[in-house]
Amino acid sequence: MNTLSTGETILLVEDNPQDILLVQRAFRKAGITNPLQVVNDGDAAVFYLAGEAVYGDRGLYPLPALIMLDLKLPRRSGAEVLTWLRQQPGIKRLPVVILTASQEYIDINHLYDLGANAYMVKPVAFDDLVAIVTIINQHWMVLNQKPELGTS
Repeated sequence: MNTLSTGETILLVEDNPQDILLVQRAFRKAGITNPLQVVNDGDAAVFYLAGEAVYGDRGLYPLPALIMLDLKLPRRSGAEVLTWLRQQPGIKRLPVVILTASQEYIDINHLYDLGANAYMVKPVAFDDLVAIVTIINQHWMVLNQKPELGTS
C-alpha cells in the first residue's frame, strides 16, 4: 500500500514558530514530501484560500488538498477561518483538520459544528506528532477520496 504523499499541497495555519518547525520536522521524519505552505494568522489563511493579495499566484500558492488549522490565531481565529471557508462555494469542501492545544469540549464541539473534518490535540512528545502527521497523511492524502472543488 502506498503510504507516501501525492505531491498535493497542504496548508498549515499556525502562528507559533516553534510549532511550525516541529510540524515541518515531523513531516520530514515521516517521509511526507507534500509541499507544506504556512501562513501565520487567520486573515492570511483567508487571503491564501481566496487567492488574494500576495497569494494571487496559484502557481506559487496552489489551492491545498488539506488544511491543518490551529484554533487560536491572531487577527481571525481558526473558527472564523473555518466559518468563512464553509461559505465559499468553490472551496467549501476542502478537508480541514484542526490541530490545536485545546482539549475543551466546548471548542471540539463548536469546530465540528462549523464543519471541521477532524480535531486533533497537539501532543507534547515529538514522536507523537510524527505519528499524528503520518496518520493525517495516510488518511487524508493517500486513502481519502477527495471532493470535487469548484462546484456548489
